Amino acid sequence: MKLFQTYDSPFPTRVRLLLYAKGLEAEIIQPPGFHASAETKDEYLKINPIGRVPTLVLDDGRALPESEVICEYLEDAYPEPSLRPDDPWERARMRLLSRICDFYVVMAMVPLFTLAGRSRRHWEPEVVEAAAGKLAEALAYMEDFIGEEGYAVGRALTQADGAIAPQLVLASEWIPGLFGTPDPLATLPKLSAYWRAIQADPIAARVIAETRDAIAEQQAAAKARASAERIAT
Repeated sequence: MKLFQTYDSPFPTRVRLLLYAKGLEAEIIQPPGFHASAETKDEYLKINPIGRVPTLVLDDGRALPESEVICEYLEDAYPEPSLRPDDPWERARMRLLSRICDFYVVMAMVPLFTLAGRSRRHWEPEVVEAAAGKLAEALAYMEDFIGEEGYAVGRALTQADGAIAPQLVLASEWIPGLFGTPDPLATLPKLSAYWRAIQADPIAARVIAETRDAIAEQQAAAKARASAERIAT
């Protein structure tokens, strides 16, 4: 199998967590046309016409986009060890937490992603404040449903941990560090306890470290580009 992805995006991270947990081998490929690359996505669009990451290409050449769909495929195709709870209610809660991540947490951060790609002189304080407020609100939804036994649901790693962990790197580390906003976990004791606990799981710790490293690399590259632009002008 091949996984087309980038390490700084939180969506492929949930796929990698399943691959690692299940001991599955996949070639990791960063497609052209992402980040500040001058390359186009033309070749990648032949694999995934949606043009987003991740895409899982199977041994027979079939390509499957969309992270949650890929995770469901991997669970169906490689059921052991399972990253789905056995209990139907807990399985539903796993999917609910992933959905909160995708539809509320991520959407709250979109304005900050947009600002991060601009020069600081174009940052709008009111946009930062409003987005930080929406992010805190979205994380509070998660506070109501997050598990209290060291994992998102139950006492073992599930798909929900792959969805939540990279988002918390962005929400509680990258955004406060870049924009100077308060840590939104400070007022969320259950989510804070979860964040401390999940970093002790070796597989979760691996994807969290990969996310942190990728963000640091992107920030360093952005600073280098900004410095080059100042020299050029």
